[in-house]
This record gives sequence, C-alpha cells and structure tokens, in this order.
Amino acid sequence: MPKVGVVLSGSGVMDGSEIHESVLTLLALSKAGAEAVCMAPNGDQLHVVNHLSGKETPEKRNVLVESARIARGKIRDLKDVKEKDVKEKDVDALIFPGGYGAAKNLCTFAVDGTNCKVHPEVARLVKEVHAAGKPIGAICIAPALMAKIFEGAGVEMTIGNDKGTAVALEKMGQAHKNCTVNQIWIDSKYKIVTTPAYMLAQNIAQAWEGIEKLVGEVLNLIRKGQTVRA
Repeated sequence: MPKVGVVLSGSGVMDGSEIHESVLTLLALSKAGAEAVCMAPNGDQLHVVNHLSGKETPEKRNVLVESARIARGKIRDLKDVKEKDVKEKDVDALIFPGGYGAAKNLCTFAVDGTNCKVHPEVARLVKEVHAAGKPIGAICIAPALMAKIFEGAGVEMTIGNDKGTAVALEKMGQAHKNCTVNQIWIDSKYKIVTTPAYMLAQNIAQAWEGIEKLVGEVLNLIRKGQTVRA
C-alpha cells in the first residue's frame, strides 16, 4: 500500500488549508487504496481570519493544531518526517492541498509574491522527496510553493488560467500551462502533478474531478517508480 504525505497548512481556506480540497484528497487516496499520512509544520499561522465575516482577528492559532482538525488528530509534525522516512518508504509521495495557508503558512507568496520565502521544513522535505525520485502533487495555489522551491527549473505546472498568478510562476522560472477545472498537468521530468481545483471550481463536484485525477496520477507515478510498499 503506497503511503502519501498530505501536507496541510491549517484549517480553512482564508488562513489555512482549503477544507474541501483537503478532504477530497484524503477521499481519493482512500478510494484508491492508498494510506494518507497527514503532516504540517508546528508554528503560528500568519494570521487568523474569521471565515464568517472575512475579517482578520487578533487571536493566534498554530498550524499543526489547526491541521489536526482535518486529520482527526492523526497528524505528524513536519520536522519529525525525516529523510529516512522517504528512503524507507514511509513517504512514497507528497500532495499539497490549496487554500491561502499554502501561500501564507507554508511560504510567504501571499505577502511577498515572487520574493517569497518557503518554510524551511517544507522546502527540506520537498527536496528530499524529489531527490528520491518520488512524485509531488500540488493543488489550487500550492503550485506557487513548488515554483519557489524549484525556482528557475522550468517546471511545467498549472494554477488554471489566472493571468496574474501565472505570470508570477513564470517570473520564478517555471512554465505555466492553462488548464480547465477538470484537468491536470503532469511534468514527467520532475514528477510534479498540478490541478486548479478552487482556483476555477464553482462547487465541490468540480473540484473533485481534478483532484481525483491528480491523486490517480501521483499513485501511477509511484507505481512507475517501483516505490509501492508490499
């Protein structure tokens, strides 16, 4: 059974992981017979947003604690997921759901644009998984995170068709490809799979189409790389 790390960034689209995208990712993995290994960095969110009013609040929340809500408490601190976990097949791939947390808590793209910085533990793990030849999936705005980690590499990826975000990805040295909501884009060289989800989706059913395909392709790349656990 393949084990796929699902990297969360909080709980809620405005300041953390997009909950629909996260749950759909977990559902697609379960339906495909894969095990999801939820993980998140341990630290404060950039800020907290009241999802009813859309306004920022003065409170503080922890990314790992909030992500545990989605994971039903079964989650790992990202710093404890080591290179040996990747080598010993405790992590066969990574998938990053979207939500502003991916651009606020996993990196600073929402604030700093192309000059953003990536959370060091996130960057470390992505590079270790890539170095091991294992696939990575990025949903919605999460490709911006990949764009910074692989800056200048010319990775082919999609966030849908938002011109401003596409230009930003290209300024970081990547090759943006326009896609519809139900499509995925596969960079076979880097084994990075992306889909627009709520960058374009008008409802959860539309988001599901691309996410299910992305999960399926990530698992297909695991099989091709002969990294599936017995």
